[in-house]
Amino acid sequence: MKSKIEKKLLSQHQLNAVAAGCLSRNYGRTFCSVVEGGESSSCPKAEDKTDQGEKFERTSKAEPYDIAIVGGGMVGMAFACALSRNPMTKHLTVAIIDNNPALGFKTSFKRSEIPDPRVSTVTPATISFFRDIGAWEYVLQQRHAYFDKMQVIFPFIGLGLHWVGYTRYNARDVGKECLGCVVENKVLHYSLLSSFQSGAELQWALYPARLSSMTVPSPRSVSSRIMSQLEDSPSGRFVKLDLSDGNTLHARLVVGADGSKSNVREMAALKSTQRSYSQSAIICTVEHAVENDCAWQRFLPSGPIALLPVGDRFSNVVWSMRPEEASAHKSMDGDDLAKAINRAMDDGHGPQPGSGVLGGYVERISSFTSWWGPSSSAAEPFRAPPRVTAVASERMVFPLSLMHAHDYVTRRVALVGDAAHTVHPLAGQGVNMGFGDASALAKVIAEGVSVGTDLGELTLLKRYEKERKAGNATMMAILDGFQKAFAVDAGPLNLLRAAAFHGAQYIPPLKRNIISYASGDQKWPLFS
Repeated sequence: MKSKIEKKLLSQHQLNAVAAGCLSRNYGRTFCSVVEGGESSSCPKAEDKTDQGEKFERTSKAEPYDIAIVGGGMVGMAFACALSRNPMTKHLTVAIIDNNPALGFKTSFKRSEIPDPRVSTVTPATISFFRDIGAWEYVLQQRHAYFDKMQVIFPFIGLGLHWVGYTRYNARDVGKECLGCVVENKVLHYSLLSSFQSGAELQWALYPARLSSMTVPSPRSVSSRIMSQLEDSPSGRFVKLDLSDGNTLHARLVVGADGSKSNVREMAALKSTQRSYSQSAIICTVEHAVENDCAWQRFLPSGPIALLPVGDRFSNVVWSMRPEEASAHKSMDGDDLAKAINRAMDDGHGPQPGSGVLGGYVERISSFTSWWGPSSSAAEPFRAPPRVTAVASERMVFPLSLMHAHDYVTRRVALVGDAAHTVHPLAGQGVNMGFGDASALAKVIAEGVSVGTDLGELTLLKRYEKERKAGNATMMAILDGFQKAFAVDAGPLNLLRAAAFHGAQYIPPLKRNIISYASGDQKWPLFS
């Protein structure tokens, strides 16, 4: 799937002409990745012979869109793909609003390139969703790294003790082939775009612009003069969206997939709870002398560090720490940063598990849990992470925060992904929660279409919120609790915490439950 990158954009009148052609219900499959000259790379041309000016006029008289998706990133495109693959929703008209030029053309990747530091760890539930919407086959054509093992390390230094506890997880514990797959974000996005191009039956158009304002009309008002000219259009059924390029659109439903600083959330007056973690994460791609086949995480006093396999002897590092420390590490020499990562992951943290008195005591106590059933990973010994030989990519730093919208929906507006919630990256769950939102909202809309419900009806959208909000809140509370628990540096608490997590290594039902919950198989973290 390697094609030359085209960076071509439409003028305003040309974009409107293409949008007009794509709005026509005479065309089945339309993918309007707009290119220079007023044509779409794979959108059928309008059959009329009118000039550009006449086509522009026709655009202003076109029907409103069924759905406007603000944000064409991974979650927004996953939602669009889900709509296009469902028989009940594949004939909807959709506008995608995003000024990211990558949405207007195909791109290509070379296996020889250094992996991008921006990656996601997708769960088995997300992989299943990608298969359903036809995107996973494109991921498999690019670099990706399945992993079936994970080791979480809890060092303890204090009270005269120097000890390392750990818990190993194995996909075999729950009868799975993998615990997850690490994929570069650009590959996930490319795969979603490719799936959309190859199989979309949606009638849609891309607007490379930003959302400037949004007006959600009251049920008894007519939103604008344009709306009053539309035939058979009951008042109050459309949201008016003004874009930065001068376009004005109307849609029955607006889906905010525009990230943590969502304009849709703000313009819809959907309140949220937000809190800074006073931490930043530094991310980069590192290289090993051997292949890494395991996901590693180590909890340190300054914050957790993760080493995730990417493939081709590369791994991704996500290291949380105080902002000033992150800035200092970002400016380090490559060799010095590699040494710092090796030290954080393994070096200088005392004896390995099993060699200390405390470790042996925990294992003897945990041996009484064998009646709960076998665990493949319980018998696996501690492994030291592979050493980093070089920092291979640029370093990137971003602040960490928690945000959760009080409501995911209001009349004619729904939020998905980071627009509705942001979490600490310590378990890699953020993007998986977003994909879960996209899948759930698409299914709810399909159910509404099947019975003739208005897409923007609040009672319909509340069904999506009910399905997703409580589960997301639970996951956020667990991750936030982990972050808070390890942020406290007190001797007795550190000892109890490390011993408790190390004891989980020998409790099969607990480990199976943790794996199932993190994989997206269970909505609630309860014993099963």
